[in-house]
Amino acid sequence: MTTFIDMFGIVAPLLVLILSIVAHEVAHGFAAYLHGDNTAYNEGRLTLNPIPHIDIFGSILVPLFAVMFTNYSFGWAKPVPYNPRNLKGKFAESWVASAGILMNFLIAGIAVLIFKVAPLLGMDLSALKDLFLLIVWINVSLGIFNLIPVPPFDGMSILQSFFPRLQLATRGFMYSPVYMIGVIIVAATVFSIFVPTIFSFVRSLLL
Repeated sequence: MTTFIDMFGIVAPLLVLILSIVAHEVAHGFAAYLHGDNTAYNEGRLTLNPIPHIDIFGSILVPLFAVMFTNYSFGWAKPVPYNPRNLKGKFAESWVASAGILMNFLIAGIAVLIFKVAPLLGMDLSALKDLFLLIVWINVSLGIFNLIPVPPFDGMSILQSFFPRLQLATRGFMYSPVYMIGVIIVAATVFSIFVPTIFSFVRSLLL
């Protein structure tokens, strides 16, 4: 029989991951909105409600199998649409491209801050340390993972915002599920080399 602890080990990473990738996508859309593009707003994507953002394959199936069989949680949501021609400001595209990563790092920072400040306010959050560790770990991982300069990760979008000619290399590229899985497997393999160092750093934040 599956115990509550076993279920927590599966459900908690999924919930944290889904909310984190939703926040990531909303940040992209909100950055575009602040710089003059209403596309995401008009399509109802500037909301933290997960439903408009969920991709059944990338937000449910892939994360579920990842948690169950690899002990890692990764996935993606539907990309928030924006029209770069509507953006105003010299660095508008770079802000839109980097907003998701910055949001993930911000969430991780807020979680660390809450955990550190709580004892000073007489609140004992030690029982929730594993949850805070999970929040920080997933968001730091998402932030670093998305910095990889390969389509469709934000690292490539950031490079393209500074070097527009790079857009020609990926124009019309079809991001099929097979491509997504292949890229994620390769990226995850490279990322796993740095996992021990990153995890040690994350744990040190909550000591």
